[in-house]
Amino acid sequence: MDALTIDLRTFPDGRALLRPRGELVHGCAQALAKALAGLPPGTTRIDLDMARVTFMDTAGLELLDALDEYGRRHLIPVTATGWTGQPLRILELAGLDTEDPLRPADGRPPVPAARAASAVAAERAERLGQLQQEVAQLRQAIASRPVIDQARGILMAAHACTPQQAWDILREASQRTNTKLRSVAARVVASARPDGPPPPDALRHALSEAAARTTAEEDPGAPRRP
Repeated sequence: MDALTIDLRTFPDGRALLRPRGELVHGCAQALAKALAGLPPGTTRIDLDMARVTFMDTAGLELLDALDEYGRRHLIPVTATGWTGQPLRILELAGLDTEDPLRPADGRPPVPAARAASAVAAERAERLGQLQQEVAQLRQAIASRPVIDQARGILMAAHACTPQQAWDILREASQRTNTKLRSVAARVVASARPDGPPPPDALRHALSEAAARTTAEEDPGAPRRP
């Protein structure tokens, strides 16, 4: 996980630019509070540039709430722009303005991001549930990536196949044996170590059949399996 850091830059006209880098997860609101505490007297505007944020879960909405509350309390405008990638997807699922979730709409006072999401909780319950599931899946994918990449490398060496073919072999073996893909990858990596245990028979057969089928599909001259 990339620890969140917030760079602060101030300008002669009183504007302050905050540039978070890393992941907006639990504790990010505290990091923002620390950055806001370091603002010089006479700050007239705060702009939050989100371009370097790589990941965000629902705790990111707390950060927006904290920034909005600070602007209200000090009577200064605040913005949060530059959204890209997965954090942008979070805003879409929460039903917020994807350009600037803190921007007032139709001349009305700005509504805190988290409060705006909860105000239509009944309507958006399904989308917020999808958001939580997506965050969990992304977390698991990030944690699983190293062992999966290792397994792909082992399969590429063993079967002289491409990275995509190695991925297809893992996925097909996972489906054939009703085993999580990360568990399949871990078995492959373990079996490649000196004196490592071989995969269970069912998984070994599934890997072998998947490798034969996948590599044959890429070789027009190879005999086709029925």
